[in-house]
Amino acid sequence: MLSYLIFFVTVASILSIATLGLNLQWGVSGQFNAGVVGFVAVGGYGMAILTMPVSEQLLVRLHLPFGVGLAASLVVCALVALLVALATLRLRSDYLAIATFGIATSIQLLANNLEPLTGGSRGLVGIPRPFEGLGPRGFALGYLAMVLVLLGAVYAGLQALLNSPWGRVQRALREDETVCAALGKNVVRFRLTAFVLGAMLMGLSGALYAGFVGTTSPSEFMPIMTFQIWAMLIVGGSGNNRGAIAGTFVIWGLWTFSGIAIVSLLPPTLQAQGGAVQAILIGSILVATLLLRPRGLLGARHAT
Repeated sequence: MLSYLIFFVTVASILSIATLGLNLQWGVSGQFNAGVVGFVAVGGYGMAILTMPVSEQLLVRLHLPFGVGLAASLVVCALVALLVALATLRLRSDYLAIATFGIATSIQLLANNLEPLTGGSRGLVGIPRPFEGLGPRGFALGYLAMVLVLLGAVYAGLQALLNSPWGRVQRALREDETVCAALGKNVVRFRLTAFVLGAMLMGLSGALYAGFVGTTSPSEFMPIMTFQIWAMLIVGGSGNNRGAIAGTFVIWGLWTFSGIAIVSLLPPTLQAQGGAVQAILIGSILVATLLLRPRGLLGARHAT
């Protein structure tokens, strides 16, 4: 029981970082990113490719230490996000959503087909993990502690950033971009930085997840992940960093424990439809939240 609780909190904390990134993009800056999973995948594959042991089957044979690989995967994710942002910067609302969704789908297709680099549909197995020398329990506790420290650092950094003049401009841009431009603010630069920083947090989440499970494959970065992270943000409270974290734990808890219930209660012949039941459950909660509590569990107070 304790081992599963550690696993649950670790994964929920990793996903919280991605939700915080989406909150920065949408809840603060007002940029609709429907391709969250694409940036999570870039971080995960970046971490795997850069830290995997030297193999003749891989084009990249760097075998970087965990910490260096984590930092390098963020740089890779920032570069990809910059290219995406430059290509989609003038798009708004539905058009931006469609473009980012298409880009995320393209990233998954690339991961599925660039076998010499990504391992193709089989993925990459054997990603080096820190704390493994401490045994299974030591690894789990050590990784959980590291993830919680990183989550706390991300939260504190975002809070400071959003309370700064930069954050106030971002919130103003969400409300009225035309007025901000008339006041002399560089709208393009502010939107670009918010999008790239949010995508880097999504990439950090993917890199930490890859380092935790020790493997990565296209099947782990399906479009349903974007739906999950959006549900986490909306249920928790868009525009509120505490709400983003709370919503992540609530939705991930419902997703996880409903999956356990499906396996325990349904006959094997019906368990294949369990994923659809989970999606319906989360979708129903999302609709109920929008109808009964539009601001989420911890609605934004002064958009912080």
